[in-house]
Amino acid sequence: MNMPNTTLLKKMLGAMLCAVVLTPFAHAERLKDLASIQGVRQNQLIGYGLVVGLDGSGDQTTQTPFTVQSVVSMLQQMGVNVPASNSLQLKNVAAVMVTASLPAFAQPGQTLDVTVSSMGNAKSLRGGTLLMTPLKGADNQIYGMAQGNVLVSGAGAAAPGAKAQINHLSVGRISGGATVERAVQSSVGQGDAVFVELNDTDFSTASKVVDAVNKRFGAGTAAAQDGRVIRVRAPMDSSARVAFLGELESVVLTPAQTMAKVILNARTGSVVMNQAVTLENCAVSHGNLSIVVTTDSTASQPAPLSGGQTVVTQTSQIDIKKEPGQVMLLKGGASLADVVKALNAIGATPQDLLAILQAMKAAGSLRAELEII
Repeated sequence: MNMPNTTLLKKMLGAMLCAVVLTPFAHAERLKDLASIQGVRQNQLIGYGLVVGLDGSGDQTTQTPFTVQSVVSMLQQMGVNVPASNSLQLKNVAAVMVTASLPAFAQPGQTLDVTVSSMGNAKSLRGGTLLMTPLKGADNQIYGMAQGNVLVSGAGAAAPGAKAQINHLSVGRISGGATVERAVQSSVGQGDAVFVELNDTDFSTASKVVDAVNKRFGAGTAAAQDGRVIRVRAPMDSSARVAFLGELESVVLTPAQTMAKVILNARTGSVVMNQAVTLENCAVSHGNLSIVVTTDSTASQPAPLSGGQTVVTQTSQIDIKKEPGQVMLLKGGASLADVVKALNAIGATPQDLLAILQAMKAAGSLRAELEII
């Protein structure tokens, strides 16, 4: 097999290098971009429902019996009895899962956007209407009710031997399609303190947050509990606490430099390195191997009047070409620019980079955390 061309790799790494090199090592950020307040979070909601009014693009009931069961159950609740001997052939109904996120401090009566996703074999949800669907949380309690017209941002058409489709037709959205029925209690307004949680655990950044908060609100206001959670004293009055949290989120500080990390995606061959990646002294050898397999078909004819049959035989030829290997010396303390330049010089492809960087890490010359996703 032929190794892929390195042109795309060079463009990708070049663009990545420019983006990283032009990024300053340290810059000020707001606390709200680095952390969140403990207890201020979303809660996921889910529900099972039916979409009706489809133009013949619903579930095929012979393959999705749960759709028929749902329709029969719904009709029985409305006082309509369907004989068990009847086999419903529904084309305008689809079974769907409805999902939404309940934001923090949401109160009964507020509306939420919901996503409606087909769980059967419906061809399209376009033009359908979601019937009243309870939305439950992880505790199996109902926190919202959803209903409304499904908006699908796509279109499709089919004819014998031809089919055209734009975007995805099995998922739709209802803007403001759910109403909150129950509020989730929050602990933010309780006690004499709030807890700030960093998005990423970092002892240096936690220490910087404590210093910035104490400088802004006075000594003793903040204290770090660990590398992620900072305890901050807050006013007891609810109105004063809201104003305090608003000022707290606006505190500006310079976070600590992130640790050196290399992210490898083994499925796509993507390699992303941050600006802190450096190397110890090492030598890298690389050589391209090309294998070409060619198969020719030859017909073997029997002699006249021999009664034999024509036989097709295949002849395969394998050619192996190996380019001369190159050894590249990478000096200690090399920056990201030196690493990328050196790997490009030996013609490394994305898949080669995966193996090379893993070998560097195993040899102890790559001064970075290696993460494979």
